[in-house]
Amino acid sequence: MSLELRKVESKAELKRFVQFPLELYKDSPYWVPPLALDDLGTLDLAKNPAGEFCESSYWLAYRDGKAVGRIAAIVNNAYVKKWGKKLGRFGWFDVADDFEAAQALLSAAEAWVRGKGLEGIHGPLGFTDLDREGMLVEGFDQRGTMATNYNHAYYPAFLERLGYAKDVDWIEFIVRVPEVIPEKVLRVNELIAKRTGVTLFSWQKPKELVKRYGDEIFDLLDEAYAGLYGTTPLTRAQVKFYIKQYLGFVDPRFTKVMIDENKKLIGFGISMPSLSDALMKSKGRLFPVGWYYLLKALKKPEVIDMYLVAVKPEYQSRGVIAILMTDLNRSAMQAGVQFAESNPELETNLAVQQLWKDYERRQHKRRRVYIKAL
Repeated sequence: MSLELRKVESKAELKRFVQFPLELYKDSPYWVPPLALDDLGTLDLAKNPAGEFCESSYWLAYRDGKAVGRIAAIVNNAYVKKWGKKLGRFGWFDVADDFEAAQALLSAAEAWVRGKGLEGIHGPLGFTDLDREGMLVEGFDQRGTMATNYNHAYYPAFLERLGYAKDVDWIEFIVRVPEVIPEKVLRVNELIAKRTGVTLFSWQKPKELVKRYGDEIFDLLDEAYAGLYGTTPLTRAQVKFYIKQYLGFVDPRFTKVMIDENKKLIGFGISMPSLSDALMKSKGRLFPVGWYYLLKALKKPEVIDMYLVAVKPEYQSRGVIAILMTDLNRSAMQAGVQFAESNPELETNLAVQQLWKDYERRQHKRRRVYIKAL
């Protein structure tokens, strides 16, 4: 059976690229489709502000006329400059159980990256750290989330067979929401608040949060995450893009903002009701009825997804994160939430993993970025 690679060169082909996983995972009870409109906007570098410093190329693999795989090759020039590593990226990698197709797709990405003068390739990664990243290596029987990739169990074996090795791992936790907040915790929080002057900013509508702290949230994200794997500084265009994409839909029950005595932002945690079930029912489409499933999921969630937590470096050792987590617990309990699911945490980031030490929790997924010298 013949195999053919086709480079994506039109809007129709890009749409086909985005739709391919719907076919690949149509029978999977674990894969959660992203919103198709989000993926199309992200992959179009004329619309995505990451296009200021990124280049990309996309391919689809066909076996006897049927799509069997896809891949994106990316150069993030801001990454190369910041970290001093001549590495390209691959992302949006999905493939049928067809080793020849996987080999052809990765070979195309490698050749394209090599042609840009780079010396290695790693992935799966997106354009920036706020895109989905990492290949699942544990937890294939766990449902995905809106913010993470899912893949079949044969993917890691394909990469290792092709000479890829581990670069870094992230781990994820499912955490049970407690039934009560212990008095000891409340007393400790009160002492921390008095000692530091930290309080929580109260808001009801996303536009209030955006107006007061929108820019500061992403400035703080840059500051707090600067030393983490693969991160690059956000441009002002990216900040504007992400404010519109993320902050316009956050829920005041589950997004907490900490301020100091001068009302300056010193930390935040962004969580949202899980949209996994809704996205699976709608197949990642808003229309004709996808919006209904999404709105229903937002109103009375049983699970929340924890997306981002950031605290100013000078406050990280002062215990203020406890104030944020306790208030999130209180809101989750009041809303009837049963579980919270963490987003990927670097396996070496012991500080963030300590957030769950006093909770009933289970590490249920592990994902990996692979690397290969060219």
